[in-house]
Amino acid sequence: MREWVTGSMLKVQNIEKWYGSIQAVRGISFEAEKGEILGFLGPNGAGKTTTMRMVVGFIPPSSGSATVCGYDVQEEPVLVKKQIGYLPENAPVYADMTVRGFLLFVAEIRGYRGKEKKARVDSAMEKCRLGSEQHRTIGTLSKGYRQRVCFAQAILHDPPVLIMDEPTDGLDPNQKFVVREMIKAMASEKAIVISTHILEEVEAVCTRAIIISRGAVVANGSPAELKAKSKSGRLEDVFRKVTLGEEHASGHQ
Repeated sequence: MREWVTGSMLKVQNIEKWYGSIQAVRGISFEAEKGEILGFLGPNGAGKTTTMRMVVGFIPPSSGSATVCGYDVQEEPVLVKKQIGYLPENAPVYADMTVRGFLLFVAEIRGYRGKEKKARVDSAMEKCRLGSEQHRTIGTLSKGYRQRVCFAQAILHDPPVLIMDEPTDGLDPNQKFVVREMIKAMASEKAIVISTHILEEVEAVCTRAIIISRGAVVANGSPAELKAKSKSGRLEDVFRKVTLGEEHASGHQ
């Protein structure tokens, strides 16, 4: 792996995205280091998913840059993808394949063969607690277990950077707990970015959070630092204050 100068495994600099005359992302910059779980927060439509898609190389930015472990997302896309595990929102899976069959298929696409392919799949299933479901077809699984299958494919190659878009959205409390425990269990060896609009996600797993609104960063700090910005000490009040403004946040018209 290439040595990078800044110490940050993920570095995003002034990234922008235009769709015709509409600017969806307005000069967002942030970094994430090994051992950090960074929450990327914002209301629906704030530009979270667009930003994540640019960071992983799924769509090109209109301007700005992103580097992953020293590799430029635009100039070295294949090398970047080797460093990233990506769990998109509503991640697609093949419903008629078994859990193990799907993960073996993904491992083969990634170039693993023989004993290493089996070892990669076994490790991912263990980390995602899928052993009891490995021979079931994905289409028969609960949403929580399908999410774990998607999680397993994202970490199959043991990437140093893990990017997840709404990883617990739609899960019941028990399923959310399991997914969050999985995230925390591997956090020490990776830089993890979680894009979400669920505030409890930040307090449950994140070491730092960035809040964006209308395509721009409006707050950045640890959960404690962000809560200190509100007299109530509640993250939801800070979130409303920076995404709606003082007047709306206080409930006045």
